[in-house]
Amino acid sequence: MSNDTPQGDRIAKVLSRAGVASRRDAERMIAEGRVSVNGKVITSPALNVTEADRIVVDGKAMRAPEAPRLWLYHKPAGLVTTERDEKDRPTVFAALPADMPRVMSVGRLDLNSEGLLLLTNDGGVKRRLELPSTGWLRRYRVRINGSVSEAKLDVLRAGITVEGLRYQPMIVTFDRQQGANAWLTVSLREGKNREIRRAMEAIGVTVNRLIRVSYGPFQLGNLEAGAVDEIKGRVLRDQLGLPDKEPGNTAAKPTPTRVRRPVNRPVAGKKRQG
Repeated sequence: MSNDTPQGDRIAKVLSRAGVASRRDAERMIAEGRVSVNGKVITSPALNVTEADRIVVDGKAMRAPEAPRLWLYHKPAGLVTTERDEKDRPTVFAALPADMPRVMSVGRLDLNSEGLLLLTNDGGVKRRLELPSTGWLRRYRVRINGSVSEAKLDVLRAGITVEGLRYQPMIVTFDRQQGANAWLTVSLREGKNREIRRAMEAIGVTVNRLIRVSYGPFQLGNLEAGAVDEIKGRVLRDQLGLPDKEPGNTAAKPTPTRVRRPVNRPVAGKKRQG
């Protein structure tokens, strides 16, 4: 019995693994005619490619993918987590140090949110960290205007439905009241769009500061606003269960990255707790 399964992987997956773009953005680039394989422009992602194929993106040959890498980035408020913004607002990617390689964000933080944003050069790592099935716990420091009772927080702990959208139970701790504001620590495993802000509005308070302090085992720590720090390859492999070496792996050897400060850009003030 013959095996008619095409060899290799889908072109969008290969582009994503190489850090060119997310799989969805890679499919868009293909539809726009920006990708060619072996000298022929393609417009459909329904194509499998192997290491023997020559892939060109925007007129430049795609380099062999580097080994998977992961960076911690302290996102200041006021940046959007996209490469381009239709309203011309400043973006996370434009604010990164100039010598950073091309990276993708693991999930997003909205315009006014701060704190830990994970960046990776590898689409497989991005998907693994984002999948709901992995259940990575995200922890936030949340400042609200107003005060809340334990009874109201119990609503969040039990899971809440807001405008027809169900949010899973949150882990919520009341930290302290500070004048008209209160500080909470909130942990969740889903991270839907504006989940914490919407849930807080549903119990009658408004979030006026939101800082993500951890994503799974990865911690913001004392990383300054606007700075990046690379996770050691050994730590990344251990945390994600990645193999030390893959047979036939021809990935380019990455240049180690130390803590890097923002380049020629004013950053938000130091992290405050009050």
